[in-house]
Amino acid sequence: MAFSFSLPAFVHPQLRHVVAKMSVLDRIVFYVVHLVDRFDLWHRLPVLLGLAYLGLRRHLHQRYNLLHVGKVNGKKYDTEEFTYRTADGTCNHPVDHLVGSQGTFFGRNMPPSTSSYGLLEPHPVTVATKLFERRKYTDCGCQFNMLACTWVQFMIHDWNDHMEDTEQVELRAPEDVATGCPLKSFKFLKTKKLPTGSPNLEFGHLNSRTPWWDGSVIYGNNKEGMTRVRTFQDGKLSVSGDGLLEHDDKGIPISGDVRNHWAGYSLFQALFVKEHNAICDMLKEHYPEFDDEKLYRHARLITSAVIAKIHTIDWTIELVKTDTLKAGMRVNWYGFLGKKIKDMLGPKFGPVLSGLVGLKRPRDHGTPYSLTEEFVSVYRMHSLLPETIVLRDLKPPTSEDKSLPIQEEIPMREMIGKEGEKNLSKIGMEQMLVSMGHQSCGAASLWNYPSWMRNLVPHDIDGDDRPDLVDMAALDIYRDRERGIPRYNEFRRNLLMVPISKWEDLTDDEEVIDALQEVYGDDTEKLDLQVGLHAEKKIKGFAISETAFNIFLLIASRRLEADRFFTTDFNSRTYTEKGFEWVNKTETLKDVIDRHFPEMTAKYMRCTSAFSLWSSDPDPKHYLPLYLRPAI
Repeated sequence: MAFSFSLPAFVHPQLRHVVAKMSVLDRIVFYVVHLVDRFDLWHRLPVLLGLAYLGLRRHLHQRYNLLHVGKVNGKKYDTEEFTYRTADGTCNHPVDHLVGSQGTFFGRNMPPSTSSYGLLEPHPVTVATKLFERRKYTDCGCQFNMLACTWVQFMIHDWNDHMEDTEQVELRAPEDVATGCPLKSFKFLKTKKLPTGSPNLEFGHLNSRTPWWDGSVIYGNNKEGMTRVRTFQDGKLSVSGDGLLEHDDKGIPISGDVRNHWAGYSLFQALFVKEHNAICDMLKEHYPEFDDEKLYRHARLITSAVIAKIHTIDWTIELVKTDTLKAGMRVNWYGFLGKKIKDMLGPKFGPVLSGLVGLKRPRDHGTPYSLTEEFVSVYRMHSLLPETIVLRDLKPPTSEDKSLPIQEEIPMREMIGKEGEKNLSKIGMEQMLVSMGHQSCGAASLWNYPSWMRNLVPHDIDGDDRPDLVDMAALDIYRDRERGIPRYNEFRRNLLMVPISKWEDLTDDEEVIDALQEVYGDDTEKLDLQVGLHAEKKIKGFAISETAFNIFLLIASRRLEADRFFTTDFNSRTYTEKGFEWVNKTETLKDVIDRHFPEMTAKYMRCTSAFSLWSSDPDPKHYLPLYLRPAI
């Protein structure tokens, strides 16, 4: 006997058709989430209730926002033979050796766009000029510094990059904006589009990087890349005498991923090469029987886990700086019972109480692991980049806030590519780290896109300059449309979020509303995803939009729970006892900096996290346990 259920009146009309197809249990979950959304409540709830909301929303995304692209063509293998991360990402998934490897399809969090708007509607250069072009640099205050900004690129180059076609596209600036454009036209390669062999999603795009959290940003994405960075002595990676990366004959840094490199990005690569090599020294001391290969494999496992942990419980907590998210990210790693209980008893009590890290087996929720097209889109954060790097004088600070005098401001153009590598070598690792710690990064808002990126020399996969300059602001808009990313309102509907019906639903800034009206008219359905993400009113403490955050909510958990080396094989047997201890004792980027520059943070850093402005106040002390705190 079939039962029919009428939908409550509070369900938004544009979401009813999706809800009608849900199971009874999922409908109930949706009703709770949606009712909270209609009143814009979740971030105002006490921590425990906020966590409950996020758990329910994540459940819905795991059920309805994981779409597999392509076929499952891998073979079963003996996981006991592969207790290490391979060069190309193969042999991680427990029963399919190809899942998550280099050259596999990007997945999706939603079907491709169903909109009838064309690739040039409105023209990407018009959007870039009227809505993105930086008028005056807007920073994000004390919340995020240049280390935090650079960490974004450091992670993206670990996870994803689209394979390109050989066919070029040319974009010409429309006459009404051409006068103010640094490039009147520019050429770039199309994204390579391939048949998937699947009837549901017929075409897809390939990831030229390994989507696992495997440190490929320093180790490379295949055997050739891995061979390039290794010394083949004591498991170590190549590094120069000054602690920075070595360079080839053309002046290109020798590291795992060198496409679109700049000084800050190379700095992070060098720091974690130092971390890898220090781990090799530790392992050799405690396990003298280990040969070069064993030292390398274990050090890579440990370093990759350190990077993932820093991103989870340090960087992300600063990005979305609320008690609820601090609790949520720590629950992801340690569970509700917390670090002390997990260290004492192990991950015995399941994902909620003991966290996702250390699960008995990986969880992919019925969809083989990959990173997604939509994840790439919400991680477009170029507006965080400034116009200059502010170099600080490292004389001991005399003021209580540990602020440092400015020595020099270097244009970002001089910090990218080969010129940037030369300048970094002159500056040195210590001064660059401290200077970036003391400089706020840009805000994720409209009219804040770096001007130098609208006339940029891009790199190929080998780090060489390409002949054609590009306007990255316009290219960001074009890439989303080319890859079938739904526009802002459709994107929100697919995430079971309330769409906007007028510009005032998006923002209360009159100047922004007028500009949106000029570019898009009254058509809110035409609004590009990137413009919506940057215009959206932000939750207090959030450096990004709530729309982008809901993709993060899903993928942040998925990167951990789907990976064999963060679940089944996250143990002392695989990592070694001393290696496992190294990961467990490292909590933050500050811990890594302190390990290699023991006096740096004591002298120059006042704040709590190395991703915050170093001269800012430390986080206030709380006497109420985290889970019992009210909303701020």
